[in-house]
Amino acid sequence: MDGQPLAGRSIVVTRPAGQADGLCAALAELGAEPLRFPLLTIDAVADPGPLQAVAARLADFSLAFFVSPNAVSFALDAMLPVAPWPPGLRVATVGKGSEAALAARGFDRVIAPQDGFDSESVLALPDFQAAAVAGRRVLILRGDGGRDLLGDTLAARGAVVEYLTCYHRGGPPGDPAPLIARARAGRLDALTLTSSEGVAHLLALPAAGVLRQLPVFVPHPRIAAAARDGGFGRIIATGPGDAGLIDGLLTHFSARNHDAHPG
Repeated sequence: MDGQPLAGRSIVVTRPAGQADGLCAALAELGAEPLRFPLLTIDAVADPGPLQAVAARLADFSLAFFVSPNAVSFALDAMLPVAPWPPGLRVATVGKGSEAALAARGFDRVIAPQDGFDSESVLALPDFQAAAVAGRRVLILRGDGGRDLLGDTLAARGAVVEYLTCYHRGGPPGDPAPLIARARAGRLDALTLTSSEGVAHLLALPAAGVLRQLPVFVPHPRIAAAARDGGFGRIIATGPGDAGLIDGLLTHFSARNHDAHPG
């Protein structure tokens, strides 16, 4: 049993399809039952024309910022067949997953914060200060919508910022009835929530109130705030990424197991 400290725990994984495999595999290895319920769908843009048009003038930019692994894959899949990546165009991102996605595509010099995993951390980097960006063109590759803090701040620092939509996000594709039924029957132990947008989609589900009784594990303070505003009472903030979620789950449930079986 020591090798499976999460044995018997049913944990809901809400990452989009295609991004949940690593977390689900890690949970299963620890003995848990990972239940997939994506709160977001990620799809390619219907018209790749804008991506292809920007691909032809990438050399005009000094810096390209990818907001996520999805931005990396969808943008490069559409752009690289049009033109190779200019050797002088620097690449930046945030988060270990995005760094890994860029490394897998051959980018070995990526500007990214090593502490903190949000726009604020990026904006604190030397390469994003006014002295480095003033008068330079910066391309931000992202999904539709999202926070504008990075672009607005760079513009205020004198950069010429251009956004490029690489993919579309949508709501949950699955039927929530089985998930709700399991929650009502007391057969769910935890929820993992990995985006503020996902929290909103979760709260919009029919009979979502029963899910608010579960402990939720979140890897970022902004997601924790969204969950708190949504009425969740037990919010466990973890470290970033899958590793942070796993550590948080292990700490939480090992403490509960100890309390249930003292001495």
